[in-house]
Amino acid sequence: MSSTVKTRKKLIEVALPLEAINIASAKEKSIRHGHPSTLHLWWARRPLAAARAVIFAQMVDDPSSHPELFTTEEAQEAERQRIFRILEKLVLWENTTTVRLTANSLAATL
Repeated sequence: MSSTVKTRKKLIEVALPLEAINIASAKEKSIRHGHPSTLHLWWARRPLAAARAVIFAQMVDDPSSHPELFTTEEAQEAERQRIFRILEKLVLWENTTTVRLTANSLAATL
């Protein structure tokens, strides 16, 4: 008996707003107060902004994975841009405790 498992493309496989992620990562690296990286100077610091972006993009389906919801290329691109706007806000350190943004991010993954 063979069963076919349909896998959906994730956002990270299709596109990411790299410029916004890079800017947030660079800014986060220079924060000197109220950031976990200020507790101890670690030899291999990893930008948390990039980590948040990668984790989010791995969980979210790309709109092209749902042709029944987004029937045209334009509709798929519009949804992708909406998800990018959420991601661009999510990578900012100032927004890490924003409950509303967290709820919107979670809703985008469903």
